[in-house]
Amino acid sequence: MAAVSSPLRLRILRLCLDASLSNKQIAERLDRDPASVLYHVRRLVDAGFLVAEEPRRGTRGSREVPYRSTGKSWTIDVGDETAGPYEPNVLLDTFLEDVRRIGPGRVEASRLGIRLTAEEYEELKGRLQELLDEFAGRTSGGNPWSLFVGLHPDDRPVPDTPTTGPSVAKPDAPAS
Repeated sequence: MAAVSSPLRLRILRLCLDASLSNKQIAERLDRDPASVLYHVRRLVDAGFLVAEEPRRGTRGSREVPYRSTGKSWTIDVGDETAGPYEPNVLLDTFLEDVRRIGPGRVEASRLGIRLTAEEYEELKGRLQELLDEFAGRTSGGNPWSLFVGLHPDDRPVPDTPTTGPSVAKPDAPAS
């Protein structure tokens, strides 16, 4: 998990998904120091998220190594104590860095408050994962897009007996 615990590393992976880029090219696109980027690139290579391709000649004739994402992905339950020291906010931080970079006017966003039983919550998570898996597996050659999905409980207490509407399960209670 340490290899993907940094917004910078997640951005490197996304840059190298569609094109093989040298460390210098990655650093330029991210407006970062090449030495710092190389450290992160090496961590991603060691973890199997990036692969070094055949060296090539750069624009000034120097030898450069292009890196490409392996497409390796992971799933983690951030509430699972055995998952290690993974910080779930790294995904949100990465998304926010991307939004700042491209400008918020180019982001389509929506927010929805919903009430779900425990079974409906599990159904929603499963259906979202199926949809994400379907689109992640497509190789249509279209334009690259990023998608951030966050699902979290509301911070308001759930009443024991709702005054109207269907029954509501408490977040940690079994559905009735």
